[in-house]
Amino acid sequence: MEKYFNVAGPCFPAKHYMLPALDRMPEIRRLVEQETYFVIHAPRQTGKTTTVKALVREINAKGERVALYCTLETLQNATDSARSADAIRGLLLFAARNTLPEYFPESGELPRVEESGPTYAAESLAVREVLTSLCRRVRKPLVVFFDEADCLAGNVLISFLRQLRDGYVNRDSVPFPASIALIGMLDVRDYKAQIRPDGESRGQISPFNIITKDLMLRNFTEAEIAALYAQHTVATGQVFEKEALDRVWEFTRGQPWLVNAIARECVEEIHSFDYAAPITAADVETAKETIIRRRDTHVDSLMERLREPRVRRVVEPVIFGGASPVSRDSEDYRFVIDLGLMRENDLRELVPSNRMYAEIIGRYLTRDTQDDMVKSVPQTPWALPDGLDMPGLMAAFQAFWRENSGVLRNPHDYQEALPHLVLMAFLQRVTNGDGHILREMALGSRRLDLCVEYRGKRYAIEVKTSKNFAGEKSYAQLADYLGSLGLAEGWMPVFDDDSGKSWDEKLFNRDVAFGGKTIHVVGL
Repeated sequence: MEKYFNVAGPCFPAKHYMLPALDRMPEIRRLVEQETYFVIHAPRQTGKTTTVKALVREINAKGERVALYCTLETLQNATDSARSADAIRGLLLFAARNTLPEYFPESGELPRVEESGPTYAAESLAVREVLTSLCRRVRKPLVVFFDEADCLAGNVLISFLRQLRDGYVNRDSVPFPASIALIGMLDVRDYKAQIRPDGESRGQISPFNIITKDLMLRNFTEAEIAALYAQHTVATGQVFEKEALDRVWEFTRGQPWLVNAIARECVEEIHSFDYAAPITAADVETAKETIIRRRDTHVDSLMERLREPRVRRVVEPVIFGGASPVSRDSEDYRFVIDLGLMRENDLRELVPSNRMYAEIIGRYLTRDTQDDMVKSVPQTPWALPDGLDMPGLMAAFQAFWRENSGVLRNPHDYQEALPHLVLMAFLQRVTNGDGHILREMALGSRRLDLCVEYRGKRYAIEVKTSKNFAGEKSYAQLADYLGSLGLAEGWMPVFDDDSGKSWDEKLFNRDVAFGGKTIHVVGL
C-alpha cells in the first residue's frame, strides 16, 4: 500500500512515513543492556509509543532478551488499589499472550500466581508476582515497558511502584524483570509529586531510588523534518520546496504531530494527491491555518489544559512578559514544559514551544471574545488595497476598549493578561482571511511583540502596561524589534490599569522619534 503521513496513534514502518524511531533516544539501548529501571517522558503525540514498540521488536528479534509492551491506559482515574493491581496483572498476561506466542501459546495455560487462589486481590502482591511468573516462563532477561504509566495516581500508583521496588531489590534471589521502563508525559519529579504532594517524606523508602535515568524524547531536528518529507518525494516525486521546509520548522520546531499534520494537509487536502504539484511555503501557511481553525484533537486537548489553575499560573505571565510567581523548580513549571506547551529558549526564557502553539494560545483564550466581535467589530473599514489603516484601527480599538473593558474583565480566567488577549482578538478579527499575526511571548521580557502581516505589509506592535512601560528603555526595545523586521515605524499600545484615572486621561496618541524610528504610542 502507499505510505502516508500519520497523525493518529503509533507509526508503523510498512504504512507510514517515519524516521528510525530509536535515533531520537539512543541511550535507551544502553539502559536495557545495563539492566536498569528508567523513565521515558515526552508530551503527547511525540512518538513515545512508536519508539518503544520499535525497541520491543528489535529486542525480541535478537533473541538475547524478551521484551513486553503493556499499556496502562485503561486504568485512567482508577482509585481502588487492589482491583487496579489485579487489572495490571491481567493486562500483563494479555500482552504476554499476544506479544510472545512462542512462550504463551493460545492453547497453553497462562502463568498463575501460586499464592493467589480464587479470590485473588492482594494489592501488595499481584503485579510483583505475575512479573515473577513471567520471568520464570521465558527464562531469559525480561524487559517490560509500561506505557501510559502516568494514568496511575494516588494509592494505585504507590502500590504499583512499591511492588516494582520490592521485586527489584530481591531479584538476586527471586526472578524479576531485568529492566523496566515507565512511559508517559511525567518525569521522575512529577511522579514523586503525585506520591508526596506536600513534599513530605512519610518516613518511607522512596520507590524511585531504583530509577537510574529519566529520558526525554526530543522533537525532530530541522534536518530530520527534511529527511521525513524526502521519503514522500522519493515515493511519489512530489517535492517540498526549501521555503516550505523552512516554514514548517518555523511553525513547529519539530513537534512530530504538527510536522506530520502539516504534510498530510498539504498532500491530501490542498493538492488532493496531485503529486506533480510542489508543496510551497504558501501551502504550509494554508495548512497551518486550517489545522488551527479545525481544532484537531491534538490541539484541542492541549489547549483545554490552559484552564487548569496550575497551567494558568505559569502561562499567564508568559503572555504579557511579566515576572512569574512560580519558581523554575516548582512542579507547576515543570508540568507545563512536560505538557509540551512551553519550552525554555537559549536565554532560559520560558516561551511557547513553537509558533503554532503561540498563535493557538492567543486564539483559544480569546475565542469567546472573537465570537462576540463578529457582531460588534466590522472587519473591513481599516483594510486598504495594499495594507491596513493602522491609525484608524488603533483609534477603533481605543473606542472598543473604553466601551467593553469593564464587561470583559469579569468572567475571564487570565485577568492580568486580559488587555493583551483582547487586543490580539481584535487584531485577529480584522486580519482574518487576508493576513495573520505572529506572536512573540517570553516570560520576564516585560513585553509582548506582535507582527501583523496583511496583504504583503508588516506592522510591528509592542504591547505594554503602565506597570512595565519604562520610557526610553521601552522605546529602545521596540526600535530593536523594528530594526530586526526592517521597518521604520511601529505601534506601542500602553494599557493603564490605574482605576483612579478618567478615560480622557488614559486615551491619547503621541509619536516618538527614537533611534531613527517612529514609535506611535497609543494610550489605553
